[in-house]
Amino acid sequence: MGGVSHEAINQLKALMDKVDEPLKRTFQNVHQGYKVETLERFLKARDGNVARAHKMLLDSLHWRLENGIDDILSKPIVPTNFYKGVRDSQLIGVSGYTREGLPVFAIGVGLSTFDKASVQYYVQSHIQINEYRDRVILPAAAKKNGRYIGKCVKILDMSGLKLSALNQIKLLTAISTIDDLNYPEKTITYYIVNVPYVFSACWKVVKPLLHERTKLKVQVLKGCGCDELLKIMDYSALPHFCRREGSRPSRRGSNTADQDCFSLDHPFHQQLYNYMKKQSGICDTTRLLKHGSVHVEMPLEDPKKAEFCKALASEWKRFQKQEDHTWLHDIKISD
Repeated sequence: MGGVSHEAINQLKALMDKVDEPLKRTFQNVHQGYKVETLERFLKARDGNVARAHKMLLDSLHWRLENGIDDILSKPIVPTNFYKGVRDSQLIGVSGYTREGLPVFAIGVGLSTFDKASVQYYVQSHIQINEYRDRVILPAAAKKNGRYIGKCVKILDMSGLKLSALNQIKLLTAISTIDDLNYPEKTITYYIVNVPYVFSACWKVVKPLLHERTKLKVQVLKGCGCDELLKIMDYSALPHFCRREGSRPSRRGSNTADQDCFSLDHPFHQQLYNYMKKQSGICDTTRLLKHGSVHVEMPLEDPKKAEFCKALASEWKRFQKQEDHTWLHDIKISD
């Protein structure tokens, strides 16, 4: 089972069979009928240690109950124009599927500003996309391909990355910690593209701080990554920022709505938003006033992640002393 023994899975399964009904119900939303594969994910996240994986899974299920995660897809961010602001400043989307049927998530790291709403709205939106991925996208992909599909590919666009991104490091750390603790082993590979030199320098500093399992998942590609990515997906599945070498597109650029997977008009976001409105019974969000965000308890700071962020911030701030580093954005690397 991918490095996790059958014995460990059976032991964890026996422990989970003993939990009370509320935990069993929320666990069903997590495993979506693939219980063994889900147990394997949590075991991998804890290096095969049954006791630690059991604690991690129980903590995650309690987090779901305490924060109403099972119902979060019935709580769309409204009105639509406010949600559009969230989408325009938290750039993420699905551009297509790999040839093996894995969904391709595109993330605009460099151009995400997180300045149109409060932190809680961005956390809420992130979790909603996670839940939609796990409850809708991945089960549909598994059904279409006739086999279990429980992971995705992520392509991170560093176009426009600036030193000011450090201002969002606490938010991004909180979001990544939520993922680490509650959605482990959901990404098979992280491809990093359109990389400026400043990122290259920082990457060399923080890479040694990453878990070996995580380092093996990260690939820093040359330029927009088109050539490498076409080895695993068709051109139509490439995100818009990977479609031509040296491109530095704006958030909307000259692409049509169905090409720009960050746009609220893209089919992925339209399907997601319509799904949430249907789940909530809302027919016309334009008539609603903006309601408060869903409050999700933020995780405690991980000491290892804090060390990672400190090293990143220290290395990155070295470049603030340079009066002009616009030339750096034209340099590309491969790793």
